[in-house]
Amino acid sequence: MPLFLDDEQSMLKDTAKGFLADAAPVSHLRGLRDAKDPTGFSPALWKQFTEMGFTGILAPEADGGLGLGAVEAGIVLEQIGRNLTPSPFLSTAVGAVVALREAGPALKERWLGGIVKGAVTAALALDESARHRPERIAMKADRRGNGFTLNGEKQMVIGAHAAGLLIIAARTGGSARETAGLTLFAVDARSAGVTIETDRLADSSLAGRVGFDGVEVDGDAVIGQIDNGWTALGPVLSHVRAGASAELVGVAGGAMDRTVQYLRERTQFGRVIGEFQALQHRAAHLYAEIEVATAAVLKAQQLLDANSPDAEAAAMVAKAQAGLVSVLAVQEGLQMHGGIGMTDEHDIGLYMKRQRVLGEMYGDTDGLADRLARTAGY
Repeated sequence: MPLFLDDEQSMLKDTAKGFLADAAPVSHLRGLRDAKDPTGFSPALWKQFTEMGFTGILAPEADGGLGLGAVEAGIVLEQIGRNLTPSPFLSTAVGAVVALREAGPALKERWLGGIVKGAVTAALALDESARHRPERIAMKADRRGNGFTLNGEKQMVIGAHAAGLLIIAARTGGSARETAGLTLFAVDARSAGVTIETDRLADSSLAGRVGFDGVEVDGDAVIGQIDNGWTALGPVLSHVRAGASAELVGVAGGAMDRTVQYLRERTQFGRVIGEFQALQHRAAHLYAEIEVATAAVLKAQQLLDANSPDAEAAAMVAKAQAGLVSVLAVQEGLQMHGGIGMTDEHDIGLYMKRQRVLGEMYGDTDGLADRLARTAGY
C-alpha cells in the first residue's frame, strides 16, 4: 500500500484543515479554558462536525454513516491535534462506533444513529488504575436474571461527564490480568447507580472517575459475546490508538509550525534567529522525525482498513512513535522559544499540555513498547 493519500482523502484533508482552522483554532480552546466551560467542548461546534459528516465517518452506510475508514478518521484527528480543538470525536466517532459494529440490532438502533446525527456523545470506560492496562480489568458484571449487575470504578474516562453512552469493559469470568472472561457493555450514562466525578486535566480537558454501584443492565447491552469481550475490545483499542497517534502527529505539526514562525520573527544580535545554523539543524531534524511518525500512523490506519492481522501491532507502533515525536516537537518548540515559551503569551505551552495528556491515553510509549517486545518473545 502506498504511504500517501489518494485524491478523495486529500480533498477531505483540505476540507478538514480549512474548517478547523476557521471554526476551532487554538483561540477556541483558550476561550473554553478561560471560561472554565463545564462541558469542555462546544456543542455548537459538535453540531458543525455532524453537518460536515465527520461524526459518521466510520459508521456503515446502512446505519446512516459514510462508511469510510481509519485513514479518513485520522485525517480529521490530525487537524484536531494541529488546532488543539476540544471535541469528543475520538471517543465517540471512533471508539464507540467501532465498538458498536459488534453490537446487536437493538443497540445499533438505540445508539449508532444518535452518534451519526450528533445527538449522542460517548466515553470509553476501560481503565481502572493510573496506567492503561486493559488486560487487568477487575470490575465485576454479575449475572442477574436475563441481565447483569455492574459494580466497580473506572478511571480517566475522557468526556464521561457529557456522555450519553458509556462503553464498559467488565469481568464476567476469569480473573484480573486475563483477557478471557471480559465482556463489553453499552450502558446509558444516566442509569441508576452511575456516579461521575469530574477532574480537569492539564490541557483543560475533562476526565471522569465513574462509579458503578449495582447498575442493572439487560442482556441486550452486551457488545459481542459474553466472556469473549476482548474480541470486540481489541479492534476498539487499535482504532483509538491509531486515532490518538494521528492527533499526536497533528500536535507535533502544530507545535512545529508555531516554532518555525517564531524563528522567522524573533531577532537576536541583529539577526533573525532562524538564520542560525544550529536552530536550522534542529528544525530539520524535527521535520524528518514528524515525517517518519506520519508514515507509521498512515500504515497502521491502512492495515486497520484492510482488516490485517498486523493492524494491532502497527497501531501500537504508531502510538509509540507519535508519542516520541510529539514530545520532541513540544520540547524543541519550548527550547527555541526560550523562557517566553513557558508563558501563556504563546501557544507552544498549550501544545505541551495537550501532548502530555494525549500521550498517556490508550497506552504511553514505554508501555506499548514493552507490550510489543513481550508479544515478540523478548
